[in-house]
Amino acid sequence: MRSLLMSRRDLDFLLHEWLDVDSLTKRERYAEHDRDTFAAALDLAAEVATEHFLPHRKLSDTNEPVFDGERVEILPEVKAALDVFAETGIVGAGMDAEVGGMQLPAVVVQACFLWFQAANIGTSAYPFLTVANANLLLAHGTREQIETWVRPMVEGRYFGTMCLSEPQAGSSLTDVTTRAVPQDDGTYRITGTKMWISGGEHELSGNIVHLVLAKIPGGPPGVKGISLFIVPKVLANEERNDIALVGLNHKMGYRGTVNTLLNFGEGKWTPGGEPGAVGYLVGEEHRGLAYMFHMMNEARVGVGAGAVALGYAGYLHALDYARSRPQGRPVAAKDPAAPQVPIVAHPDVRRMLLAAKSYAEGGLALVLYCARLLDEELTAGTDEEKARANLLLEVLTPIAKSWPSQWCLAANDLAIQVHGGYGYTREYDVEQLYRDNRLNAIHEGTHGIHGLDLLGRKVVMAGGAGLRLLSATIDATVEKARAAGGEAGEHAERLDAVVRRVGEVTAALWAGGDPEVALANASVYLEAVGHVVVAWLWLEQLLAAGEKTGEFYDGKRAAARFFFRYELPRTGPQLDLLASLDRTTLDMQDEWF
Repeated sequence: MRSLLMSRRDLDFLLHEWLDVDSLTKRERYAEHDRDTFAAALDLAAEVATEHFLPHRKLSDTNEPVFDGERVEILPEVKAALDVFAETGIVGAGMDAEVGGMQLPAVVVQACFLWFQAANIGTSAYPFLTVANANLLLAHGTREQIETWVRPMVEGRYFGTMCLSEPQAGSSLTDVTTRAVPQDDGTYRITGTKMWISGGEHELSGNIVHLVLAKIPGGPPGVKGISLFIVPKVLANEERNDIALVGLNHKMGYRGTVNTLLNFGEGKWTPGGEPGAVGYLVGEEHRGLAYMFHMMNEARVGVGAGAVALGYAGYLHALDYARSRPQGRPVAAKDPAAPQVPIVAHPDVRRMLLAAKSYAEGGLALVLYCARLLDEELTAGTDEEKARANLLLEVLTPIAKSWPSQWCLAANDLAIQVHGGYGYTREYDVEQLYRDNRLNAIHEGTHGIHGLDLLGRKVVMAGGAGLRLLSATIDATVEKARAAGGEAGEHAERLDAVVRRVGEVTAALWAGGDPEVALANASVYLEAVGHVVVAWLWLEQLLAAGEKTGEFYDGKRAAARFFFRYELPRTGPQLDLLASLDRTTLDMQDEWF
């Protein structure tokens, strides 16, 4: 039976026919693996996701976590699924063997985790955050911290979180007020409040390892004074740390993920008889935000991957429904007594399905390409290749987070539309998939934040090296497509013209030296460049399909054609608006609303 979560055929195409993951096994880090071990990992992920995560998706949506004043009650099915997940070893799939990991390539790990996100985004959020937490500590923690906190996370005995936001600060980390006071024993006492902490309190694991941003008194102002601390729910001596749950936040989606408001150092518990939660400094003082970006960037691409998974599942549900739902007759049919046809026969339904396919499969290519860059950054043969992969990943990260969060949500919207009136009823999965995916446009930073990041930092970093590298990488694909000729060559000409235009518009935005004007429409810039990047990846897929025959490859060609004819042209008016240095949003006054 065909899965309605992900397409294994598409994953195999992208991994093997396009990204050539088999070649990674020639590198020392991945030498113990081969195509069979990659296939086994994907098979296992699909099986566990389908049999243990999917069955309680609706149940955890309608029975979200409850705080009774003492403890958080979560459906037992969630813990049962996570226990199975821990047994598979997938938590450490991409980590070093010396900490209990499998050392699978990041691109294979990403492909595996997509199954869990598609099956049950609420339950998958717990290991998602845990893996990112552990990876940060592996990069910046001490050997003792890794043994004490990371190894139990890899084994599935502990879960992890990230504690950044505060009620009064939101995304503005400059305004973080949580304090960390140094103690004579080398620990710190943490006091403050953190908001929107997913997985912040539960009994799904033996411990919760919080990574907390806080400021040490006397440090530099703003973000330069932020440090990072490990603040576990339970200390190594099994004493309860002073972390108190204030209450739960109830979201429109991800309802199976407990989301919390936490007080650190409230005085409910006093470890060692002293006030404040015990925290352990990660790395050096005042460098916490730089360390946290390790987890944040991983989470940003992961949020984009979650958006892809939900959009892809919505597309597959809509396709299945359209093939099985008879309604209406072809426009040219003259006999009203003629049998009805499945709605997939109607051109407008095919238009919606093609759009959803182009978004979902384009987004999938984007997040897997980013994961492949991570493998290059980690294992490429030369420092120059590693630096290139790092820079390209830096530029693509805001796009990998935001583009799927916008356009794979659009795929979910279209999935509801294909279902008609049934689509917005709770009896059909596409309603929940849409609600779950709507959160991803805000998770790990809004479009506005990532637009500012892309235009204000990433494309201009190192004198514009980031944008030049992205353009040169696209240019290489354009040249291959020109040489291939035919439809690929036609798409290449269109893409080349838009890439040149992006370069001109970027220069024009910054030519006046006024950051307010340059960044006023940064979200429009993000959307336009995102569409250019996905068009490039569709051209890459078209080249990978080559002259191969069969329905799968014909579908790839049709989706690429749709994206170039229906979607890429959207960027024209957007780039024109940006080039005009439009001040409409800047000049708008509060009183005029």
